[in-house]
Amino acid sequence: MPTSAFESPALPPRQSSSGLRIRRRAARFAAAVLLGATALGAYAQTYPVKPVRVVVAFTAGGTTDILTRLVSQQLSERLKQQFVIDNKPGAGGNIGTEMVVRAAPDGYTLIVNSVGPIAVNPTLYSKLSYNPLTDLVPVVQIAEVPNVLVVHPSVSATTVEEFIAYAKANPGKLNYGSTGVGTSSHLSGYMLAKRAGFEATHIAYKGADAVRDLLAGRIQFMFATIPSVMPHIQAGKIRPIAVSSAKRSRSMPEVPTIAEKGFPGFEAGSWFGFFAPKGTPDAVISVLNKHVNEIIAIPAIEQQLITAGADPMGGTPAQFSQFVQREFEKWKVIVVESGARAE
Repeated sequence: MPTSAFESPALPPRQSSSGLRIRRRAARFAAAVLLGATALGAYAQTYPVKPVRVVVAFTAGGTTDILTRLVSQQLSERLKQQFVIDNKPGAGGNIGTEMVVRAAPDGYTLIVNSVGPIAVNPTLYSKLSYNPLTDLVPVVQIAEVPNVLVVHPSVSATTVEEFIAYAKANPGKLNYGSTGVGTSSHLSGYMLAKRAGFEATHIAYKGADAVRDLLAGRIQFMFATIPSVMPHIQAGKIRPIAVSSAKRSRSMPEVPTIAEKGFPGFEAGSWFGFFAPKGTPDAVISVLNKHVNEIIAIPAIEQQLITAGADPMGGTPAQFSQFVQREFEKWKVIVVESGARAE
């Protein structure tokens, strides 16, 4: 029947108070997401508005310092703000790393770090006041840098086979240097001596001091990052025997890998990349990742890196994060096996 003009119109079903609360929360969440995305976008467009400090947890002149200065100079030119290098060496890279962990997560304090402080030190040091795997955000990998086994000219060997024979013929008489206990240069030497079955005495140095003593003949061999010894190799002051990476280095393609010389699976290189304090805005991470990827792909920069002994990498933050986790798992086993400890 037709509804009387005096009858009340039908009302929609009454909504429960809980349903209304859920919808209101959803609406507020959507608005917050939109506002956050807008803010991040604006942040990305304005960052950086002041100089950015880039911490290097090692001494000036080392591989980390060399690569950091090369890329940071390009960032300064592109982003129209100074990326200022701040060398804070000490405790195997822990001092500089902790400084960045404690810094404000605003994108204005970054660190270019390496395999030691990030992947080795969590196992090597029993009392770290922070966890570099969770307290830092991987931004982008700059390069992988193989270690190269180099010898003083007083060592007659020119090949891996000759070097091992020489070491076995002189048990306990060879000293090898490293840039510190538990560094990749130390553990590379440990791994080779163990797998090849010879004895040698490890001497830990601070940074570039090891190379200086190798040049002086105070130590007979060491594993060093290619950039740190390339000029001395080119000058004929030390001799390269093999690289520690899984494949030959683009900067020294004529030098064989240890793996191909009878030690399959031998891989103990270094790597370097940008990290930021946990909580740094995603927009900042994206800006830095984008520009560093573009910088290392510039032909002239790429060739400069290769000439220095670094293999350019790049990639996304997620890829770098996954790589770091794999490296941590690998080096954890080696550190425990070696018995190396640092306090």
